[in-house]
Amino acid sequence: MAGPMTTTPALETRHPVDFEPSWLGQQTYLSRRRPMKIDAAVVLSVTICLLTLIPSRLVLPGLTGLGRPAMVLAIMTVAWWILVKLSPRLVMRGRQPIRWIALLLLVDMLVSYAVGYGRGLTMMEANSADRWMLQAAAMCGLMLLASDGISNWERLKAVLKAFVWCAAFMAVVGVLQSFLALDITTYFVIPGLREGAEAADIVARGGGIRVASTATHYIEFSVVMALALPFGIHFAAFAPTSKARQTYWALAGLIAIAIPLTISRTGIICAVLAMLVVASVWTWRLRYNLFVIALVFGAVLAGTKPSLVGTLLWMFTGASEDPSITSRTDRYQMVLDFFVQRPWFGRGTGTWVWPQYQYLDNQWFATALENGIVGVAALASLHICAIVLVAVAWRRSKTAADRHLAAALMSTQITAIAASATFDSLSFTTYVVLIAILVGLCGAVWRLTHPERLVRTASVSVGKI
Repeated sequence: MAGPMTTTPALETRHPVDFEPSWLGQQTYLSRRRPMKIDAAVVLSVTICLLTLIPSRLVLPGLTGLGRPAMVLAIMTVAWWILVKLSPRLVMRGRQPIRWIALLLLVDMLVSYAVGYGRGLTMMEANSADRWMLQAAAMCGLMLLASDGISNWERLKAVLKAFVWCAAFMAVVGVLQSFLALDITTYFVIPGLREGAEAADIVARGGGIRVASTATHYIEFSVVMALALPFGIHFAAFAPTSKARQTYWALAGLIAIAIPLTISRTGIICAVLAMLVVASVWTWRLRYNLFVIALVFGAVLAGTKPSLVGTLLWMFTGASEDPSITSRTDRYQMVLDFFVQRPWFGRGTGTWVWPQYQYLDNQWFATALENGIVGVAALASLHICAIVLVAVAWRRSKTAADRHLAAALMSTQITAIAASATFDSLSFTTYVVLIAILVGLCGAVWRLTHPERLVRTASVSVGKI
């Protein structure tokens, strides 16, 4: 099925650039393929596993939503990156635009945080603002660790493979929830963790049942699947062996099946956008094969769950009558009224909190109210910068596999921009952690394709971490 897009095993597991030595000092070099016990790729992969395999409601004792094991580890990454930067023998050499974007986002949140306290906050707003600042630190730590800490192509692909496998696990859980009409995550008991929040209910919508798997919400689950799908297809198309190709096609299929089961308009839109981006670098044979598979999948779904297909079609054809749409549009005037009161830096980072205020189901509106025009510009710059960096990496790439991987990473940022217009994306920790890692990987791909070897081969300089 992969056809001419497949590569030889040598190119898949041993990227030529990976053998370039990194500079340690005067006339001193070291291979970037040296073994490490714990490197950035390991930490990022473990973070993804903790994030997706453990239900979002389980937290460490005495902590709130930020007490998820993955979030605790994510917050620790910013301390790791700072310690590395303070050491002249460990510092990452070479330019990295993601550092400036992370700094811009963090400074904007700090300024709006101060503005919020300046106007006076309720206890609920103050607690939420503190949580958001910790979350901002976690985002910056993950972005910087991914952009600066990935030493070579092999380690970058290891992180993405972990993401695909974990997303497939979430998909399996979601499929079981849908067909059993039972939330099986309630049986996931992790020693040392407690229930920090209620699990998302299994609810009916039209002719189907909405499922959230291990995520916090149905929409969040659907967006995570849309983010993972391009990478599942990538590794299926470029796997070095027939067995590996079949395995990743199966994983990609599971992820694709889970998207309509969420009965989420956002998930379907994001998946379509992601496929349009990566399809731009597909061969015509692969486009044809996947188009046929999509038709067969649609026919099977219509035959086995016709009511579900009818519900999915109605979500788009009857959008003008859908309460989930009209409730959003009815809030536009309210958003405008609050926005004009504090247009530049907003009401304070993280202070638009339910139940004190209404749900907005639009992260761009929430950012405009909390962080103002400057905050919207900072958040947009984050995604735009990642898109530009990965577009540059695509142009520099010399193999079909590298170009396809760059397109897959670009699709995640376009998906994020669209998804943030349909739900409060930064209020959901699974999404926050994954999108921060993916932004950082966009910076890593830019660095690994850079024409200057000093930038391209930058890595932690000494010893085993």
